Amino acid sequence: MARSKAKVYTCCLLLGGALIAIIVIIAVTTRRSCSDDTFSKAAVAADTRKCSEIGRDMLKLGGSAVDGAIAALLCTGIMNPQSAGIGGGAIFTVMNTSGQVQIINSRETAPSKVDPDLVKSCPFSSDETKWIGVPGEIRGLELAHKRYGKLPWATLFQPTIKLAREGFPIPPVLGLTISAFNFSLPLRKLYSDENGNLLKTGDVIKYEKLADTLELIANKGADAFYSGRVAEDLVRDVQQKGGKLTLEDLASYEATETDAWVVPMGEYQMYIPPPPSGGPLLTLVLNIMKEYQMRSTPLSVEEKVGFYHRYVEAFKFANGLKRHIRDPRFQSESMAKKIIAESFAKHIGTLISSNRTHDEQYYNLTTSLDSLGTTHVSVLAEDGSAVAATSTINRIFGSQVYSPSTGILLNNELWDFCKRVENVFPGERPPSSMAPVVLKSKSRTLVIGASGGGMITTGMASTLINHLWFGKSLKEAIDTPVVYVDSENRLTFEPKFDKSVIEALRELGHKNQTASRFYNVVNAVEKKSGCICAESDNRKQGEAAGY
Repeated sequence: MARSKAKVYTCCLLLGGALIAIIVIIAVTTRRSCSDDTFSKAAVAADTRKCSEIGRDMLKLGGSAVDGAIAALLCTGIMNPQSAGIGGGAIFTVMNTSGQVQIINSRETAPSKVDPDLVKSCPFSSDETKWIGVPGEIRGLELAHKRYGKLPWATLFQPTIKLAREGFPIPPVLGLTISAFNFSLPLRKLYSDENGNLLKTGDVIKYEKLADTLELIANKGADAFYSGRVAEDLVRDVQQKGGKLTLEDLASYEATETDAWVVPMGEYQMYIPPPPSGGPLLTLVLNIMKEYQMRSTPLSVEEKVGFYHRYVEAFKFANGLKRHIRDPRFQSESMAKKIIAESFAKHIGTLISSNRTHDEQYYNLTTSLDSLGTTHVSVLAEDGSAVAATSTINRIFGSQVYSPSTGILLNNELWDFCKRVENVFPGERPPSSMAPVVLKSKSRTLVIGASGGGMITTGMASTLINHLWFGKSLKEAIDTPVVYVDSENRLTFEPKFDKSVIEALRELGHKNQTASRFYNVVNAVEKKSGCICAESDNRKQGEAAGY
């Protein structure tokens, strides 16, 4: 009997050992099938290497995707302050570990004392203070953290506080922006040395006042921003410049949480934020192009011209529908829901002529300002959670209104109402091109978003078409030269765009121009076959990080 038991135990040990060996072999083999530039567990794609690393480090500490996104966004607020910061707002698209997707919207709102006829002074005004919206960034980060965070709130702030207080070399993108920008005081003073010379790439910069503010928020929570000393100092600084922001505006601000809208996109389900985001317009462009039935990269000039002609026509119709993208508390979502329907895209497709373009009235054109700011972070965590988060202060350096008491740079988000509405209401969130999305299939997860104001839709549509339909790698798809259809339906081409296609499109009647620099910046993370690919757009010299 004892000998029989020994045999059983021996067999069990051998079987157990064999099972472990098989699991190890499978794991090693699977990992070896991944390329050297991918990750096996988690990744973050932000605008700078440092911010991607800070987000990644939060994931390594056991943080959720939301934790990683919050830390990376706070970092971006000092590494690329011309694009984003706590004086702005954000939209989070969050997929939890069970695959459910929610939207957290902390986009800025119009102050209670906003001029209802504000848009009559569009598109330009020397008084930047009138365009300042109530900052929502911190309330959004707070709500996202309460719902999905794992690490302590204060932990997410520490790397950025340390950088802001101790200083760091100015990154190339910020250095280039400083050199080319016409600053107003006191913002110019912030970016100048003791002799009054503008700082340049590589010079060390500190944000000590901002570090104090961030430390207070880290220790006392989001309420420290929206009430108390920080709020009082911020409102006083803004009002001294002539702004309408009040303590009541800050105290009453609330971020919102809603369900994501879900649209089929080939083998994927695409989760988009509803209005006032640009998600419905991105969906429309993709649905129109999906009907074109081109499933491989156009190679000949004829194929390229046919593809891009239809592509820019789709964007012209999207421009004409922008007025239907508005805060749902002030306008029904019925038209926006119609826009994302495949049947609507098919109808638009029948209006596209193959051999010509049309005048502006044909597209029911709604002109709007083409802003250039914004940042995006994409995160995939080890637990399977994912975040696409887009944040902005709107135009480059926002309103240029800097609060020296708090270190906060204010947005000029109310510009986004221009040419889109007739009146602005207190508490209304401006329409936006921001469209952080998550795409999910049975075997893949793609987390993607972009910055660049009106170029957001351009960058995302180009990347998704080239990656999902034409089979390009994520990096190749992001790097593909783009054509941007501006608010007046002019075509602007990236410098490396095919010259023969540019000329052929001009012959079809399109108004063409070429820009020296493009601001569409796509950051994305994708998981497939157990491997994670993360790409930050080289247009902003970004670099992703993971493990």
